[in-house]
Amino acid sequence: MSGLDPIALQVWGAALRAVADEMQAALVRSAFSVTIKERRDCSTALFDAQGRMVAQADSIPVHLGAMPEAVEAVMATGAAPGEAWIVNDPFTGGTHLPDLTIVSPVNIGGRVVAHAVTRAHHADVGGMTPGSMPAGARELLQEGLVIPPVRIATAAG
Repeated sequence: MSGLDPIALQVWGAALRAVADEMQAALVRSAFSVTIKERRDCSTALFDAQGRMVAQADSIPVHLGAMPEAVEAVMATGAAPGEAWIVNDPFTGGTHLPDLTIVSPVNIGGRVVAHAVTRAHHADVGGMTPGSMPAGARELLQEGLVIPPVRIATAAG
């Protein structure tokens, strides 16, 4: 057996899952959108510094499957501690355009040690029909705004 202590592993796992659950609760509690607040069409997870998922809240499984690619895309930008990034591009870890993902590097002592990630469905992102899911779309841009990884906050505010 390796040097892993199975009891410590379970304790740390439960602690990280509790953080992800609290992220989910805070997202739902603070949401203005009925889609998030009532339907709970949102997910949260924690990733390590290398972009590997280490904990997730009980939420929408399809959101979680593509999250690692979104984190990887944000990490490739050189995201720094204290920043927040938004992405919905299905070619960089998005699911469909109305699902917006926020990736926030978490730091200790100025060094990124984790990433906090949320993904939530929004009612409309500017597609050719209300709801941004047009059946007649023939091109991605007809579904709405495609957001590659874009920094939306810095440590300075």
